[in-house]
Amino acid sequence: MYGRGSVGGPFTLTDQTGKPRSDSEFRGKLMIVYFGYTFCPDVCPTDLMAITQALDALGPAAAADVQPVFITIDPERDTKVLADYVAAFHRSLVGLTGSPDEIRKVANSYKAFYAKVPGERGGEYSIDHAGVIYLMGRNGEYLGFMPPQTNPGRLTEILRKYLANWTRP
Repeated sequence: MYGRGSVGGPFTLTDQTGKPRSDSEFRGKLMIVYFGYTFCPDVCPTDLMAITQALDALGPAAAADVQPVFITIDPERDTKVLADYVAAFHRSLVGLTGSPDEIRKVANSYKAFYAKVPGERGGEYSIDHAGVIYLMGRNGEYLGFMPPQTNPGRLTEILRKYLANWTRP
């Protein structure tokens, strides 16, 4: 992991059950933040599966101290299918959505790139996106990021390092 700077910030979005959720709810845990979309054919499901495998490798007690968060960058298509999509990954994964403006504001605070790419057929599109895995500290501070397609073993190693440096109050 590498990278420092002003990344992240407060947000309130809507989870896959329709409940408003704020980043402050996850204080006290490490937070993995991933921006993606459910129609992504490869990078998003691969990275979310790697996160799932890393959390499984930590074991239930340690994984309970990590909150994975998936923020859709395609709320127009994803909001209705978000619950089913996140259910395919780790049981603690929270899927978040909002208006396109709300999503853009949160993505900008994380410096997360994404752009809609029109398809050949009318109305179809894909989204170019960075696929970066952000790690936020127990107080919401930015710890760093992992590049797309970081393998589960490396994710587990990084999470263990940060979990080991924390003592419960």
